[in-house]
Amino acid sequence: MIIKRNFFNIEGSYTACIGFFDGVHLGHRFLLEHLKEEAKRSGTSSAVITFANHPRKLIQPDFKLHLINTLDEKLANLESTGIDTCFLLDFTEEVRNLTAQQFICDILSAKLHVKKLLIGYDHRFGKNRAEGFDDYVRYGKTCGMEVVQEPVFDDGSGRNFSSSEVRRSLIAGKIREATDILGKPYDLEGVVIHGHQLGRKLGYPTANLNPFDKDKIIPSNGVYAATVRLENGEVYPSMVNIGFRPTVDKGKALLSVESHLIGFNGDIYGQTIVLSFIERIRDERKMSSLEELKSQLAKDYDTALKIITR
Repeated sequence: MIIKRNFFNIEGSYTACIGFFDGVHLGHRFLLEHLKEEAKRSGTSSAVITFANHPRKLIQPDFKLHLINTLDEKLANLESTGIDTCFLLDFTEEVRNLTAQQFICDILSAKLHVKKLLIGYDHRFGKNRAEGFDDYVRYGKTCGMEVVQEPVFDDGSGRNFSSSEVRRSLIAGKIREATDILGKPYDLEGVVIHGHQLGRKLGYPTANLNPFDKDKIIPSNGVYAATVRLENGEVYPSMVNIGFRPTVDKGKALLSVESHLIGFNGDIYGQTIVLSFIERIRDERKMSSLEELKSQLAKDYDTALKIITR
């Protein structure tokens, strides 16, 4: 996939779709498969038009985003779909104030040479998102662009395949539901930092993760079965605790993401690791003693291993 950020002297013509594509979930992939088919049928290249920054951050700078993907993750996921080109736009005040007609005719048609535009069933764009699909069709005709609305992706399960639904599931700790919509486990990447080393004293040493992107979702507090990928590519089963360590920190701690790598014995401080969440095991809760905590960790260890290896 060729990534284009400079839109001068674009060559060729494109069948394209536009969106933020957070997560590149199965609904997105359904749309992108149609996009490739339509591009092949019309003899054009396939293209995704997306944004490097989230529009909400320009409109509400203090808004706390809950992103499924970092920009690098999104681009890697888009590339995995086999799309030819990604036009990567910056969402600026100038872009924000473009009407749908200006965006279609002055940007998509004149600059990016889009000949056919596929629109997701619920997607809207243009200043204040004031117009809809019928308007897009009319504007497209004025500049030689065919605009087509895509159907809703339905696998018969009744699921809502949307980025919003993935976010809700992750924030609620419903990992299986998020995985079913994404089509793959949810990942959280970061660097291993020093912690309190209590896990080591209890027999379950942990890697404390400092996530790289503060806008990326951290699933709800609790204990999870996961896998961990190290910098050298090795993958280990893991039990992960997300929360405030109520048994030992008495409400004074910052949120922590701690991962016990099952079967690993080594030093990975300062390394980049990737957690892939498989299933939530239980809520985080305060134990009456360290002995009770150690006993519970043994149960969590067994449960995590069964989940990961089944």
